[in-house]
Amino acid sequence: MTVRFTKMHGLGNDFMVIDNTAQQFAPGPELIRQLSDRHFGVGFDQLLLVEATKNPAVDFRYRIFNADGGEVEQCGNGARCFARFVTTKGLTDKQTIRVETLKGILELQLSENDQVTVNMGIPVFEPVKIPFLTDRQCNEYDIQPGGRSIVIGALSMGNPHAVTLVEDINEAPVLTLGPQIEAYEQFPERVNAGFMQVISRSEIRVRVYERGAGETLACGSGACAAVVVGRLWDLLDEKVQVHLTGGTLNIEWQGEGRPVMMTGPAVTVYEGEIAI
Repeated sequence: MTVRFTKMHGLGNDFMVIDNTAQQFAPGPELIRQLSDRHFGVGFDQLLLVEATKNPAVDFRYRIFNADGGEVEQCGNGARCFARFVTTKGLTDKQTIRVETLKGILELQLSENDQVTVNMGIPVFEPVKIPFLTDRQCNEYDIQPGGRSIVIGALSMGNPHAVTLVEDINEAPVLTLGPQIEAYEQFPERVNAGFMQVISRSEIRVRVYERGAGETLACGSGACAAVVVGRLWDLLDEKVQVHLTGGTLNIEWQGEGRPVMMTGPAVTVYEGEIAI
């Protein structure tokens, strides 16, 4: 079969986006790994599937697969590309789009200059819901990945995140400590490992080692998680510019019980077809 797709990115976090309302494509993990290969396939961090929904309260279903073939619950950069994709393709003329994911409903708001605002939902701190194996909920936890003691904030933004503070993001051991945190035994479903450098109360730098994908140029949910942890640790204000390797996101969180709002760009790179 021939599969039509669009290559997109959000700050360099790149995606293969497929309209499954017009075709039925159900790739297994091995095929996804082949397609994600940057030498022999299309190359991407995540595969996004746009699907029809039977839920009258939402407009679409949104499925996300990491480059290793595993399906995951959330991808903030992907959500912005999703919104741009369905409007560009004429699948909807709405400026506010509601989509269902494995972990609930996302609301996407389109604006000018390719900017999209995503309501990322209310952060979840209960360890059992992250999931994170510990006997009590805290704002910070001591863990020992690879025998090294570090302090993290742990939460779910629809997917699990562990955030640690570093003095210099350029010198942070993302490629060595990142996979150790990702696979740390207290995270039974693995975790996205975030490294945060605070520049001021309204500006931070972040790198994320994503589970199933490795370090990416940008991680939207990771940027949100970093701001939430920074607020819990009284390091940040409500509105924060988050500088990632691929560019900048604007994140706003007003505090416990309130959703995290993320605003950033979504860019189409090219359209393509591939024979499967």
